[in-house]
Parts: sequence; C-alpha cells; structure tokens
Amino acid sequence: MSYTVKELAKISGVSVRTLHWYDEIGLLKPAYCGANRFRYYEKEQLLLLQQILFFRELGFKLDDIQKVLESDDFDKVRALQTHRGNLEKNLDHTKGLIETIDKTINHVRGKQKMKDKDLYNGLDAAKKKKLEKYNVKYQRTVAEDIISEKSPKNKDGLDEKEKARIEREGNEICKAIAGCIEKGLTPRCAEVQKLVDIHFHFMSSIHEVNKEVYTAYAQLYWERPEFRKLLNHHHPELAEFLAEAMRVYAHENLS
Repeated sequence: MSYTVKELAKISGVSVRTLHWYDEIGLLKPAYCGANRFRYYEKEQLLLLQQILFFRELGFKLDDIQKVLESDDFDKVRALQTHRGNLEKNLDHTKGLIETIDKTINHVRGKQKMKDKDLYNGLDAAKKKKLEKYNVKYQRTVAEDIISEKSPKNKDGLDEKEKARIEREGNEICKAIAGCIEKGLTPRCAEVQKLVDIHFHFMSSIHEVNKEVYTAYAQLYWERPEFRKLLNHHHPELAEFLAEAMRVYAHENLS
C-alpha cells in the first residue's frame, strides 16, 4: 500500500513539513512521485521512518542517523534489537524513579514516612553531572561546527543599543513569516521568499553568512530545542517553516 505525505503524517504522527524536510536533506526519500507530483511512500519507507524515529527517541541527531542508515552494513533487524536492548536498560531505572515518585506522593499526603535521603533514590547526581558534562562536550552538531568555522563574526562586542536593534528586527521578521503561515502560504512562495531574503541580509549584518552557513542555521532552527524555543512564541510551526524556506532560498539564490 502506498501513502501520500499527508497520509503518512497522519499514521506516524510526524508533520507533513518534517517529512518534506527529511526528503529535502535526503534522509527519507519517497518511493516515487506520481504524475500529480505527490510523494508516495511504501513499506520500505515506512520501516525506514520507524528507524529514524527510534533513533530520534534515543537522542541521535539527524546527521548521525543519516550516517548510520547509509552505512553498508546497516541491518534493520539488528538495529531494532539494539533499540530494544537500550530501552530494556532504561526500564529498571524508570521503574525505580516511578517507585520514588509514588513513595513521595504518599509521604506528602502523610500516609508514609520517608527518609530525606530516599527522596533522591534513582536520581544519581554523579551520573547526572557526568551526563551534563558529556552533553556539553559532544552536543555540537555538524551545523554548529560549520557556523563556528565559516562565520567568525558575532555580536559579543555590540553595545546594548545595537543588541536591542537586532532583537527588534529579528522579531519583526519572524512575526511577518509567522503571518505567512497563518495565511496558508508555502515556504517556496514568492511572498515568503521575499521575507527570507530580508532575513538572510539581516543575518549577514550579524555574521558572515554564505550558502553553507545559512543552510547550517536552517538545520539548527529545525533540529535544536533551544533554537525552536526562540521561535515558538511567534508560531508553533515557525521553526520548521523558516528552516525549509531558508533551505529553498539558499539552494536557489546562494552559491
């Protein structure tokens, strides 16, 4: 059975825009495109999407997922068995946390006495610090490395007035693009691309931006929670929409 993008989005819980993005970056291509130019996905693509979502659930970044899926020795069954093993490892830890929560609820309600140190059962501070240190060290993505290497300018040396101007102009651009989403426009349409051109030159006033850097920013807007959070108050779909529009702009206008 074949599914359109809209149908696959409905059964998988993945947004249409995300599926378009996966196609754009080559992570999940459709089985074929029909005469109506619709994308169609079959069983092979459905299984691949499941793998992508499992890897995402386990904290993998898109760049790393793509490398794994494209490797010559990738095996679906073995990957599923690995996913299962990772989930089982976390199961006992999760059960312990649930037990601590239940005991704490009874303790707060006066139904059960609890030693102070038992409030933290399952919450290993040493492991948490180690994990935080690991995340700080290894959370950098390929996109961030590109930006760091190719875009050395930053706003650290700007005065407060200039920083306020940048924030104001950035918010105005985001608000305008969010308005395009509300009107049902697509990232590729002329009105949106005109705003993205303004966005590109706005970014260029802060950083040294070329095609590679601008595309890297698009990936961060779409993928990283801290970047998405900056855009969510304008519109919940702005991060994905802007990221796709930026990729279109970079592909068609930058070299």
